[in-house]
Amino acid sequence: MAAGKWLGGFIGFMAGGPLGALAGLVLGSIFDVMTEKETDDTNSRVYSQQQSIDGQRNSFLFSLLVLASYIIKADGKIMHSEMELVRRFLRTNFGEASVKEGEEILKKLFQQQDQMNSTNPYAYKELIRQCCTQIAMNMGQSERLQLLNFLVMISQADGVVSTEEVTALKEVALYLGLSNAEIDSMLNLKGNSIEDAYKVLEVSPDATDDEVRKAYRKLALKHHPDRVATLGEDVRNAAQKKFQEINTAKERIYKARGI
Repeated sequence: MAAGKWLGGFIGFMAGGPLGALAGLVLGSIFDVMTEKETDDTNSRVYSQQQSIDGQRNSFLFSLLVLASYIIKADGKIMHSEMELVRRFLRTNFGEASVKEGEEILKKLFQQQDQMNSTNPYAYKELIRQCCTQIAMNMGQSERLQLLNFLVMISQADGVVSTEEVTALKEVALYLGLSNAEIDSMLNLKGNSIEDAYKVLEVSPDATDDEVRKAYRKLALKHHPDRVATLGEDVRNAAQKKFQEINTAKERIYKARGI
């Protein structure tokens, strides 16, 4: 597989640790060349802010593919609709050529998962935990939340979120240093009831008006699309959509309470 423009020459924090080891397995010698190039450029004066942003985006992308491989296979099936959502993300941000490359990486990740789990059913899960720990140490909260949001979108792509997928999502959330409340919020974004709105704001229906306002301000700050603007158009668009859905939930609650 040739290294496409979407991976560029800069790989950010995934140069080492479990993500780096996994990248070495699925990308082979290409990854070694990229790692050497980034190390050389980082140590030189020509390492620019744009190269740093490229590394951030590429690390986000590879992290998304790794975690997506776990969520997609959580229910034992690889659904066309879930794969299509990943294809759309790649196409929008990196062009048509990236779609085939991304599919090849996912295919190798699925194979790696099957191989590891054939001897120990919890082996790939442990690898995911280690990768999430590395991600949590190197990504800000907003980036991790958007990563989790994409995983939720993938699980919803076929119209049904299975129990196995919810369990896997909550595992990943905790491994990323986030909470199960984040998953409940994201899974209820499209709900139309007042109960769904409270779950979106991560607040109890018994909360005071001040507590509701505080919960909304906290969520709006965490999920503001400007916080992930450097990660690509599709990432920012998804963040913008989630931000709007949070506002919709807030307005539903405010109207019901007469605030």
